Amino acid sequence: MSGEGDGGLTRALAQWTAGLRYDDIPARVGSVVTSQVVSHLAAVRATAAHPVGRTLLAAFGPLDADGDPARTAHLTAALSSSLYLEDTLYAGHVSHAAVGVPVAYQKRQALSGRALITAVTAANEAAARVTAAGTLGPFRGQWAGHTHLVAACAALLHGEGADAGKLLNAWGLALAAPPRALRPAVLASDAKVLSAAAPVRTAIDACAAALAGLTGRDDVIEHPEGLLAVFSGAAVPELVAYGLGERWHTETLSFKLLPAGVHLDALVECAAELHRRLRPDGSAGIASVDVAVPRMTMVMSGHADRYVRGAATSLPALNLSAGYNVATALLTGGLTVADLAPPGLAEEGRWELAKRVRLYADEELSRLGVMSTAPVGETLRHAGPRALEWKTELPGIPMEKLLDELGPPAASFGEATKMLGCRMTVRMRDGREETCELAAGTGAVGSDSWQNHPALVRGKLLRTGVDEAAADALARLEELTARELAEVLRQVLRLEQ
Repeated sequence: MSGEGDGGLTRALAQWTAGLRYDDIPARVGSVVTSQVVSHLAAVRATAAHPVGRTLLAAFGPLDADGDPARTAHLTAALSSSLYLEDTLYAGHVSHAAVGVPVAYQKRQALSGRALITAVTAANEAAARVTAAGTLGPFRGQWAGHTHLVAACAALLHGEGADAGKLLNAWGLALAAPPRALRPAVLASDAKVLSAAAPVRTAIDACAAALAGLTGRDDVIEHPEGLLAVFSGAAVPELVAYGLGERWHTETLSFKLLPAGVHLDALVECAAELHRRLRPDGSAGIASVDVAVPRMTMVMSGHADRYVRGAATSLPALNLSAGYNVATALLTGGLTVADLAPPGLAEEGRWELAKRVRLYADEELSRLGVMSTAPVGETLRHAGPRALEWKTELPGIPMEKLLDELGPPAASFGEATKMLGCRMTVRMRDGREETCELAAGTGAVGSDSWQNHPALVRGKLLRTGVDEAAADALARLEELTARELAEVLRQVLRLEQ
């Protein structure tokens, strides 16, 4: 390893990550990882049935659990990141690499269920900490390509049994030129489908180079001119190694059931509920749809709205814009992958109603959203006055006031939350009016539904056509031998090409 600094934070993270063993992982955390693996596989399969998935399979397929693991990891990262069906941690959309890479390498590395759980956990914890340390800036969530670099290196090298030195070198090489997302490209084209896949491929190359003896800086994350300094508006570098083995970021996982941005989950669910109450007969009978939301929901939907072009809207903008998704759920009673493609996407009534969906920021919902553990609340608690350097429109509350209310950092994530809720009122032209309010979407950490995550992700997987025997086997992930796991993954990843 080379470097002028002592690489203290990154070195501590590498030593812990490389040294993690299955017996170190609390049972409750292992249970979350099992559901994370199931949910990720469901996202891959669901996307493969969409036109964008078929295009990715034509470009990079076929998907073959017995084939080249590097190609499989690249392809599954592209599939899983296309429709916002991936789960999220505080902080980051880590599963594209944290799950996708060890799944792809499972056969080559002869990973048992327990070994897979351990590799995923190691990748989760490393990537979430680095992402959290830099999340007060423009590169969060889908914009944070460095998340996948950190996770992929951690997962792949953990499966290889590599030591901390090799992991440090891989991170140093992979993070030497981290990707920067450009909003117009990500929102107004198909480029987002490669937003995780390209970093995964880079990380795999970095691991091969590190294993062969190439070196990278051991302080590239915390260096004064390194990753956090360049990619964050208000860096909190101590989070890179904070609470290792005590605070489990994996416990903050929110499970994703709908093909839309996480900020829209509660909106879509409220719209579906109001469909059941009001039974609208087409869009003409709906006079107005008013939705109170957190400020960050307004901001994220607003960015996407700039690129909405009716049925010609790019898939990323469609995923993030409230109008079409709310209108679809109001008219049909839900939102599925099929709704993001013709013929549903071409229905004029949905687009007519989408224009009548009005969002407005609610102060209390904004407070709950920004004070939640995810996506930014816990980093704000650690940042303190440093957060005043963060130039953002997300909170909807003056930062000075917010910092006074946040309180100290959490000692553990057993009570983690992600409260992106809404209050929706629909008025019908016949005079009827109904209101629905949700504090968070189904599967969000901190919601009542989260405790039932094994059943939630099982349903998500079964809806993609997987047979119940395979779903049952994956639910027993910790019990599977390497051979048994390889056979289950072969079944689940067998797709119609």
